[in-house]
Amino acid sequence: MKWVAGDIDGLIFRPVAKHADDRGWLAELFRSDETSSDMVPAMCYVSVTHPGISRGPHEHKEQTDMFGFLGPGNFRVFAWDTRKDSPTYENRVVEVVGESNPMVLIIPPGVVHGYTNISSTDAWVMNFPNKLFAGKNKAEPIDEIRYEGMDDSPFSFE
Repeated sequence: MKWVAGDIDGLIFRPVAKHADDRGWLAELFRSDETSSDMVPAMCYVSVTHPGISRGPHEHKEQTDMFGFLGPGNFRVFAWDTRKDSPTYENRVVEVVGESNPMVLIIPPGVVHGYTNISSTDAWVMNFPNKLFAGKNKAEPIDEIRYEGMDDSPFSFE
């Protein structure tokens, strides 16, 4: 595949404002009045990624991810539109997000995505997916297609 730089239909970058005072800061990641009803989170988790480490690329067939990149650390995020019926099919987006550019990123099903920690410190990501990992009671197949480690993967973090 030949990827074209451009927007991806349904991929939403929502800037996050950090409201700071002498105690620290607060940032809103999820508000029901700013998110469509089909994206209401089913769970939340936090992951830490070590410097120089990548996660992904992978995709979900049904799950929408809603990542919160606030820091510490920064990530280079990649997204590839593999949905043949999408008006932005074969587009790729690359963006730096995190401490220097706080962002909520909503990734619809069928959009391959991944990120690399480009910081010299551990970096944190929060995710508020609209589906439970492995379904209710972790009794269903995991909705994830992984492309990590594939020699002939069309998805490059370069």
